[in-house]
Amino acid sequence: MADGGFGTRNGLWPIASTDRGETIFLLATPDAPKLLVNYDETWAEHRMSFAEWLYRYLIGEDMSGPNSAAFYPGPVQLQRLPMSADERPEPWYGPDRGM
Repeated sequence: MADGGFGTRNGLWPIASTDRGETIFLLATPDAPKLLVNYDETWAEHRMSFAEWLYRYLIGEDMSGPNSAAFYPGPVQLQRLPMSADERPEPWYGPDRGM
């Protein structure tokens, strides 16, 4: 982990998680940001943008470690999170993936 610790300028920031239990962290370093993916006891490092990592994850590449690929034919379900106490989570779906 970066010497700054969790959530600091040069530290490790949790930015996303998956329905399979992976947690994606941004390691904010001065030279080039990296993504670290944790699943159980496994850590994988990726030197790419989150957008590229997400694309490759969704098309079924091993993005959480060896033999971690999973392909969901879709459409992918997303969820708008509430912005006030009166709102409820609202699911919505992406386009048909055509794969």
